[in-house]
Amino acid sequence: MSESLHIVGVRHHSPACARLVAERIRALRPMYVLIEGPADFNERLDELYLQHSPPVAIYSYLSSDRTHRGSWSPFAEHSPEWQALQVAREVGSTVRFIDLPAWHDAFSRMENRYADVADHEHEERAEAYERALTEKLSVQGRDALWDHLFEDGCDVAELAQRLSTYFDHLRGQDPGSQGNQAREDMMARWIAWAMAQPGEPGRAQALAVCGGYHAPALARLWQGLPATLPETPQPSPETTDEDEDEAQPVQPASPQAPLRFGSYLVPYTFKRLDAFAGYASGMPSPAYYQWVWDHGPEGAAHRALQLVMQRLRDKKLPASTADLMAVHLRAQGLARLRGHDKPLRSDWLDALAGALVKDALDAPLPWTYRGKMRPGTDPVLVQAMDVLAGDIVGRLAPGTPQPPLVAAVQAELAAHGIALRGQLKLDLLTETDRARSRVLHRLAILRLPGVRRTQGPKLAMSGERTELWSLSEPLEQQAALIEAGAWGASLHDAARARLEDDLRQAQGRIGPLAEGLNQAAWAGLSALSDTLLRELRGAIAAEQRFEALGPALSVLHTLLRHGQMLGMADAPVLRVVIESGFDRALWLLEPPAAIAPADMQSHLEGHLALRRIVADMLAHAQDHSSDAQPLLDLEPARALAVWQRKAADPAASPLSRGAALGATLSLAGRTDDPHAQGESGAAEAMQLLQSLPAPVLGDALTGLLALAREQLASEPAFVAGMDRTVQALDNADFVRAMPSLRAAFAWLPPQERGLLADQVLALHDATHLSRRALTAHRSGEAPPEQLAEARRVEDAVFARLAAWGVTLEDEEEKDTEKAPRP
Repeated sequence: MSESLHIVGVRHHSPACARLVAERIRALRPMYVLIEGPADFNERLDELYLQHSPPVAIYSYLSSDRTHRGSWSPFAEHSPEWQALQVAREVGSTVRFIDLPAWHDAFSRMENRYADVADHEHEERAEAYERALTEKLSVQGRDALWDHLFEDGCDVAELAQRLSTYFDHLRGQDPGSQGNQAREDMMARWIAWAMAQPGEPGRAQALAVCGGYHAPALARLWQGLPATLPETPQPSPETTDEDEDEAQPVQPASPQAPLRFGSYLVPYTFKRLDAFAGYASGMPSPAYYQWVWDHGPEGAAHRALQLVMQRLRDKKLPASTADLMAVHLRAQGLARLRGHDKPLRSDWLDALAGALVKDALDAPLPWTYRGKMRPGTDPVLVQAMDVLAGDIVGRLAPGTPQPPLVAAVQAELAAHGIALRGQLKLDLLTETDRARSRVLHRLAILRLPGVRRTQGPKLAMSGERTELWSLSEPLEQQAALIEAGAWGASLHDAARARLEDDLRQAQGRIGPLAEGLNQAAWAGLSALSDTLLRELRGAIAAEQRFEALGPALSVLHTLLRHGQMLGMADAPVLRVVIESGFDRALWLLEPPAAIAPADMQSHLEGHLALRRIVADMLAHAQDHSSDAQPLLDLEPARALAVWQRKAADPAASPLSRGAALGATLSLAGRTDDPHAQGESGAAEAMQLLQSLPAPVLGDALTGLLALAREQLASEPAFVAGMDRTVQALDNADFVRAMPSLRAAFAWLPPQERGLLADQVLALHDATHLSRRALTAHRSGEAPPEQLAEARRVEDAVFARLAAWGVTLEDEEEKDTEKAPRP
C-alpha cells in the first residue's frame, strides 16, 4: 500500500517544484491529490477553479474580543500547490487540503502558511545546513544555493532525487515545534484516510504535496493512524495567547466572547509575495520566476534584461547599449565559472552589479540576504530588484463569494452619496456631511487603501468645520476590504472591532488610548465592548509618566462632557479611562520628581486637566442633591490633599509646587477647604515664592499663574508682594530670575498684562506713565536668556580667579599702578 503513496516535498512558489508536481500527477494519475492547505476550505474548493488571474490567496481569520489572527495561503501560477489543483482536476483526481485551518494556534506566529522557514526552532538548524552547503559549493546566499541545485532545468527524475536528499538533511530527526507537530499530525491523518479508500488499477492511490520540511515526517507518521476522515477542529475563544507557540486543546465556544472566523479568496500581488518585501515568502523575485515558468530560463533572462534596462533609462540611471553587452558577457562568464548550463538568476544579478555599479557598495548585494533591502543599497540594484519583483496584481473571477462587509460598505457609500474618486470636502456642522465623515473615518480605521484625510482638525472637539478627503480605488483596495471582513459584517461593527483591537494594542499607554478614542469620536463609535472596558481599567496602571496622562485626560474629559454632537457624551469607555487615568495621575504626581524643560508644558496641562475634572465634579455636586448620581466615580478631596502635600513639599519641583498651590487656590471657593480667596490666598502664594531661590522663582510663579490666574493676577496683595519680592533681588539674582519670570507672565493674556502694569505703576506713584513703559520691548536690549547666561559665565570666571587668590580689587589696583602719573 505504501508504494501507492507519493509525497512530493516542495519549496513554495518554486517553478521547478511546480513542474515536478505537474509531471508526477500526470504520470501517476493518483486517486487523491492531497495539498498542504486549509482543510476548512475543502467544501469550497470549486471557488478555486473559477476564472481567476493569479496571484490569489485564501485569507483565513479568527477574531474575537480577546484576539485577532489572520493568515494567507497565497498561490501564484508557478506555485506547486496551484499546479496541483489544476492538474489534479485535469486527470480526474479527488483534491483535498489537508493542513490545519489558518486560524489555529499552530499559525499564531505565521502570517503566511507557505513561509520559507517552518518555525524558529528549525531556523537555526536549517541555516547551519544551508551555510555548510554554500561554503561547500562556493555559492553566496540561500536563494543562489536553491537556483544552483534545483532551478537549472534538470530532468524531473534528477530533480526529485535532489529535493528528497536536500529536505532529508534539512529536517534530519528534528521533531519540530509543537505547532508543526500539530500540523503534521493533521496532514498524516488525511494521508492515512486517503490510503484506506478504494483504488483503481493503473492509478496511484495518493500523492501529497507539502513543504519539503514536512515531507520526511509525513512519510513516517501516517502509517498506523486510523483511517477515519479527520475532523476539522473548530475555533474557541479560550485558545492560547498569540505569544504562545504551542497548540492547545480546542474548547467549547463561550457565548460571552463571540467568535468571527472563516476563509475567503482575495486578490494578491507579486509585491506581497516577494521575499524581499519582508514577507515570509517561499521565493524572491516572483515576476522573474513567473517568466521562468512561462518562457524558460533563457526567455526569463531576456525579459528581465529588457525591463531592467528600460527602467534604468526611465529613471535617468546609467544604462547604455555597451552596458547591456557587458552584463550579457559577464553573466555568460559567471555561468561557466559556476558550472551552470545557462545563466541563472544570481548570475544575471551579479553581472548587473558588476557592469552597472561604478561606486563602492555601502550595503551587501540585496539578493545575498533575506528581508527588506538595507539602507545604502545602490539605486541601480534597487530598481533591478523592483523589476524582478513585478507589479502584477491578481484578480478574482466575477461572482467569487465575498464577506458581507464588501456589500455593506458599497451600500453605505451609495446611501451617503460618496464616490471613491477625487477630492471630497465636508462641512462638519451639517448633519449630512457629518454622517459622511463618520463613514469615511470608519473606512480609515479599517486601513482601507484609497481613503485618506488630507485636511481637517486633529481633535474631534476642536470646533473647526471643514474636512478634505482624497478618495480613489487602487487595485489593492478590494483585497484590503475582503480582509477587513474579518472584523465584522457591517461597517460599524468592523470599524468598532478594529478600533478595539487598536486600543488593546496600546497596552494602557494613555497617549495611544486618547488618540484611539478621538478616532472613535470622529467615527461615531461610542459603544465599545465590556471586555475592553475591563482591560483598559487595569491597563492604564502601566503608564509611567504624569506628563503623558495630563493632555490625554483633558481631551477625553472634554469629549465626555461636551461630545453630544459626536455621540460621545457620557460614553462608558470615556468614563472608564478618565476614572482610571485620574487615579493613576494622582499616584504619579505624589512623589517629588524633577521636571525636564521639555516636559514643563505637559506637566502644567496635567494639573489643568485634574483641576478641570475636580471643578466639574464639585460644580455638579453643588447643583444637585446629595442623592444624585455623580458624574464620575472619583474623590475630589483626594486630589486636593495631593495638591496640598505637593505645595508644601520642599523636595518637589518649584513648577509643580506652584501649580499644586494654584489648583487649591482656584478651587477654594467651591470646597470646605480652609483656604480662602483674596488676601489669604495671595499670602500663601507669596510665602511659597519667597522661600525659593531666584533662578526658580519664575518656575513656581508659572505654576501659580497657569492654575490660579483669575485669583492672583488681579489681587492687589499678590501684585504688591511680587513687586516687593522683585525689588529685593540684587542685580545678579534679578538677571538669573528674569527668564523664568518673563515665561511666567506669558500665561497672562495681553489685556491682563496691561492691567497688571497699571497696578505696578500705581504702586510706584507713576500713573502718569503709559503702561507701555513697562511692557514695550527696548531696542538694542539683549534677550533675558543671554543676560542670564552672560552673568553665569562671569560668575564662573570670578570664582575661578578667587580660587587662585586673585580678587577683582587686586586687578583694579594693578591697573591703577600701571596708569601714567600726572
